[in-house]
Formats: sequence, C-alpha cells, structure tokens
Amino acid sequence: MKRSPADIVREYGPFPGVEQVAGVTYDGERIWFATGGALKAADPATGQTLRSIDVAAHAGTAFDGHHLYQIAEDRIHKIDPESGAVLASIPAPGGGTDSGLAWHEGTLWVGQYRDRKIRQIDPATGQVLRTIESQRFVTGVSWVDGELWHGTWEEDRSDVRRVDPDTGAVLEALEMPAGVGVSGLESDGAERFYCGGGRSGKIRAIRRPARGARQTR
Repeated sequence: MKRSPADIVREYGPFPGVEQVAGVTYDGERIWFATGGALKAADPATGQTLRSIDVAAHAGTAFDGHHLYQIAEDRIHKIDPESGAVLASIPAPGGGTDSGLAWHEGTLWVGQYRDRKIRQIDPATGQVLRTIESQRFVTGVSWVDGELWHGTWEEDRSDVRRVDPDTGAVLEALEMPAGVGVSGLESDGAERFYCGGGRSGKIRAIRRPARGARQTR
C-alpha cells in the first residue's frame, strides 16, 4: 500500500450558522453538504453558500446526476435538489449507524462507521447487495473513474484511502494532518476530493493523485 500526506489545496468555511459538516457530494457545479438540520450548497469557486434545503441531514450525501440522496438517522431520502421535496425513502442498512454515501452505476454505497464496513445497496429497496470490510472506522465514500475511495476517522487520525471494491484491500492512503478529520467525501470528477470536516464546520479540498502516479491493483 502506498501512503502519502494529503495535499490540502483549499479550505471552505466555517459557514454561517453551521456547527458541523457531515456528508458531502458534488453535482458538477455545487458542493452539497449535510449540516444536521439542513442540506446546503456552496460555490466551489467562492465558497459562498448558494442554497439551503430544510431537511434532516445527519450523515452521508450522494448525487446520481439528477437527485440527491441523504442519510437521515435510520433512513436514506431521495431529494429533488430544485424543490427540496423528499421523493422516496428507504431504510439505511446500518439502522442509524451509517456514515458515508456514494452513487455508482445505479447503486448506493453506504459507509458503516463503527462496523468498519461499506455496503452496496439497491436504491429502490435498500436491499444489501455486497459488503466490503475495512480496517478502520469508515466515514465518507466516493467513486471516481472506476475507483472506490473512502474516508476514515479514528481518534485524532483520518485518511482518504483507495480500496479494491472486490476485496476491500487498501491500495493507497492519503493521510490528513493530526487532528484534521474527514466526515464526508466526494470527488469533483477531476483532480480534487472534497472532505467534510465534522465539527470544524469546514470543507477541505485535497488533491487527488494523478492516475499515472498511483499504485496499480
């Protein structure tokens, strides 16, 4: 496994009235982030808050190209980003212990924090399709260019790691500075990951390693 320090290229926040940042996703234009009682959107160029949807938003957030998905206690809500309406709801696999959330090729991938697992589920029913074991507490989850990445946060240490989606083997880890946590994770589809910062109230952008510099599977 290749380990290297995470290259933090930008910080956003703290945001007005936001005490914590949980899940994070990106819709191609805006960074969406869960704050407990609301789902907010920020401009990645300026850091300015653009939208706020009044909906329970306790953990992971995902975007499927049209809709947002948000963990709210023991449920996952499907949300219209324009109206803010909850269109559907399914049970979260961890029953309230869920953390990260990502969309990939028609399914949702859900982090299970203290269980140290990632579960692939059917977004229509919540049925568990696959389970991957992790070595550490799992926070945010992200897919980009066919690669599965997830955040960890245990005691005062966090990293963002690339894992084999079949075996869970860790292929690469980007280590955050001591005391800097990762509560949510999403790629911008290019060279950055957006990382929720928990009770710091911040979002941090870290550089995604160039594909040619990565250790192969």
